[in-house]
Amino acid sequence: MFLFGKLATAFAIAYLVDSSNHRRARHARAARRTRARHGACHEAPVKRRKAAEAKKNIVEVAVDGGFSTLVAAVEAAGLAETLQGPGPFTVFAPTDEAFAKLPKGTLTKLLKPKNKQKLADILTYHVVPGRVTAEQAFGLKAAVTVQGDALKIRVKKDALKINDATVTAADVEAANGIIHVIDTVLLPPTE
Repeated sequence: MFLFGKLATAFAIAYLVDSSNHRRARHARAARRTRARHGACHEAPVKRRKAAEAKKNIVEVAVDGGFSTLVAAVEAAGLAETLQGPGPFTVFAPTDEAFAKLPKGTLTKLLKPKNKQKLADILTYHVVPGRVTAEQAFGLKAAVTVQGDALKIRVKKDALKINDATVTAADVEAANGIIHVIDTVLLPPTE
């Protein structure tokens, strides 16, 4: 009986390792398909760069990439200095079009000095500590943000989804982290 228990445990472990490797391989294939569809050939506001070529920090890459609304919000919230720091950070960067989808007047209201903390909470909900590539994200179900709440990560029709936002360009390198461009502003859960 003792031998059977050890044998059953060994088979169970082998099955778990094999299924884990299978899941990891499936996510890697999905990541490659997404990069082929949305990566280098996708018309994103910024180009993909290798880490060795990335000399600019996240804020500088955002400025050069045409994320004017995001940069203005980061500066209004007093987060520019932090995002220029050593990091590493993973930023899910909404495009200017994503900010335009917010209800009318919302952005103007958030940019006012009296709403600085609320704006900072929203923006830090877009930042994950560490450097998470798209391929790594395909294997995750969630990621805890700097703001403190978790983002839900899933794959839907070979597209990487962060909450309800779709990653439209992935793995934009910066000297202090990585940027994934998203099509919707992420809002933290309300209590």
